[in-house]
Amino acid sequence: MLPIIAIVGRPNVGKSTLFNRFVGARQALVDDREGVTRDRHYGIATHAMREYIVIDTGGFEPDPRDDLFAQVRRQAETAIQEADVVLFVVDRQAGRTPADDQTASILRRATQSAKEMSKKLILVVNKCDSFQQEEEAADFWALGVDPMVCISAEHGRSVYELWESIEERLPAKEEGDEEEDNGEIRVAVIGRPNIGKSTLVNRLIGEERHVVHDAPGTTMDAVDSVVTVGEQVYRFVDTAGIRRRAKIGDHLEGFAVTRAIKAIERCHVSLLMIDGTEGVSHQDARLAALIVDRGRSVVILANKWDMVRKDPERNARVVTDEFERRLPHLNWAPVLFVSALTGKGVQRIFRTVDTAFVEFEKRVPTAE
Repeated sequence: MLPIIAIVGRPNVGKSTLFNRFVGARQALVDDREGVTRDRHYGIATHAMREYIVIDTGGFEPDPRDDLFAQVRRQAETAIQEADVVLFVVDRQAGRTPADDQTASILRRATQSAKEMSKKLILVVNKCDSFQQEEEAADFWALGVDPMVCISAEHGRSVYELWESIEERLPAKEEGDEEEDNGEIRVAVIGRPNIGKSTLVNRLIGEERHVVHDAPGTTMDAVDSVVTVGEQVYRFVDTAGIRRRAKIGDHLEGFAVTRAIKAIERCHVSLLMIDGTEGVSHQDARLAALIVDRGRSVVILANKWDMVRKDPERNARVVTDEFERRLPHLNWAPVLFVSALTGKGVQRIFRTVDTAFVEFEKRVPTAE
């Protein structure tokens, strides 16, 4: 599972610049104006042959017109709880501000102990382009956060030293993974909210282990369920529904996205569930691209097929053509028409997952 690095701090301190530096691309918008980043950005960073999930959070600052730091406190507390490492970014040019003091206090309260804070929190003083400017950053020691790393995110100065501090706070990368050797096939169930993921997993494992409700967002965390069919063991990971970033308003749901991404990372096969009654949405296509980018095998499930059959204008051919047109990057993936609610076609999932797993494990020799 990939470690999570969350970048927090007040507006215009260079969080998005640092995020872009980490992921190696201009994924986050950077501007001199404050508050440009309003939604979380998620990216994959690679350092020393290890991958990380990096989260660029929106800047925050006290506003006397609002409930004092209410939203800030929720975001900071969620970051400190869900992330493996939290980078608290401050601006050397602006100096230490009351907003920095309040943010540091919130981050300290969000940890269970001083020991936990020292394991998770790193103070990053940005916009330090010379040793002289590093000396000017000494006032930030008053925030009570150790270690403090002075960098220039724009020019890349001392970013390598920051990576070293991050790695010191993470468990060493193990050469082997127990899950790789026990013979089980790990399957991530991916899709938009309220698509029927938990219903499907309950149907596959044969018991009502996952909470099912009409309200979208019932599942907020990735939940593992193990089932044995014959001699083969399957581990199904029911992930939180992933909706468009513009609709991710709740602070918990924002971090649920990272857990879904981590579920894809640790699984061999992904089941991409699509509502057969509605067809392929823009978000479905984005989820498909996410799975392909991570190099995972995938099986497409056209769910709610019991309802589709009642529509005379929609049939298997129409839906298949729509998948080929809207998901050209998955034209090689098998498509199954299922109903998680009634169980129709669900048993065929096991055979198809077996086939997908064999292809996932296949290695083509160079000469071939």
